Amino acid sequence: MKIAVIGIGYVGLVAAGGLAESGNHVICVDNDRKKIKDLKKGVIGIYEPGLSDIVRNNEKAGRLSFTTDLQEAVNQSQVIILGVGTPSAEDGSADISAVLEVCAQIAECMKEYKIIATKSTVPVGTCKRVTELMKSKTQIPFDYVSNPEFLKEGSAVEDFTKPARVIIGTDNPEVRKIMKQLYAPFMRRGSRMVFMDPASAEMTKYASNVMLATRISFMNELSGLCEKFGADIEKVRAGMGADPRIGNAFLFAGVGYGGSCFPKDVKALIHTGVEENCPMTITEAVQQANYNQHNRFANKVLNYFKGRESKTVLAVWGLAFKAKTDDVRESPAIWCINEFLGAGIRIRAFDPAAMETAKAVLSNRIEAGKDEYEVLEEADGLVIFTDWQQFRTPDFDLIKEKLKETVIFDGRNLYEPADMKKLGIEYYCIGRE
Repeated sequence: MKIAVIGIGYVGLVAAGGLAESGNHVICVDNDRKKIKDLKKGVIGIYEPGLSDIVRNNEKAGRLSFTTDLQEAVNQSQVIILGVGTPSAEDGSADISAVLEVCAQIAECMKEYKIIATKSTVPVGTCKRVTELMKSKTQIPFDYVSNPEFLKEGSAVEDFTKPARVIIGTDNPEVRKIMKQLYAPFMRRGSRMVFMDPASAEMTKYASNVMLATRISFMNELSGLCEKFGADIEKVRAGMGADPRIGNAFLFAGVGYGGSCFPKDVKALIHTGVEENCPMTITEAVQQANYNQHNRFANKVLNYFKGRESKTVLAVWGLAFKAKTDDVRESPAIWCINEFLGAGIRIRAFDPAAMETAKAVLSNRIEAGKDEYEVLEEADGLVIFTDWQQFRTPDFDLIKEKLKETVIFDGRNLYEPADMKKLGIEYYCIGRE
């Protein structure tokens, strides 16, 4: 099948690579000339395990190409997939101006029937807005499909090629057949495709992300109560997760959620509820609980060093919002570091992938280390924000040797409190003693 993917960011590039890998001919379109030029040279610009190999191999095989020419891509493709950004606007709503602009351009480029499938996260009702807009620009028939993405940063390639489910929002039975054919290579072990109307598909995306954010925020809020009573949030998690009605996914307490999806989608659903006079009170509480968790953890560190902030140097492990990504958008690490810097504390930080993206946000206000042990030199304590694998079983003797004060603040509950006590390390984590 011939496919165009418009908007070659995280979602677009993963989708393009995955579809090309299954034998389709995919044209990638973006108005960022530098990005397209880099991609043609094999420079991916996105940290995602496995993505570079898929992109380079399929480009070499002739199944994947890159261009800034939208008209060429539209005319050569049967299915057009949208992966353009929908960032949060100032009022918390999803800014779909890029989606509307691209769809208007597609309509003006079309010479024959096309299927336009949107992977971008868009508010409920976008299908109607896009359809009306395109019909005002062209007389040529088309179908709009809501095809939301469910990719986790750090495992996006596997999520695309081995999806838990694929949501297809369309009312046209013929379009369902074409979309089923498109995703058939990823359904060899049984179909996991769910068909519904476009509005329901749009809502499913928001509902899914907000539910996952809710689970995280509930456990984080519960961890604070566990600390009050000396309960262990990890034992609580195990007990809850053993119930098949609950399951154990997304029940890990920590410093809070971040990234490009959960914060943005929570804000957008809250805004939609306000617009429709249908308040999303649970979603509002989820958002507030997440902010509270950032603040609770930051205060745990600040209270420990109270009165000597200007003389304190903290080593930080992890800047990305989660492991296996360089994404620092809405990262709890960045939020807390800003609090530490504001109090006068010096920060020496290391992240295996996110040093450059973090520097772009924090400017020159932190000192960067070449590895996790270098940043410990003469530091007054260690703060862990990201659960990178290499942080899970570190050399504790070396940590004790390098730190001026053997204290660790663990925002990911990587270690056992009892083990830390035996090692003589003062250890503060989330919801445990």
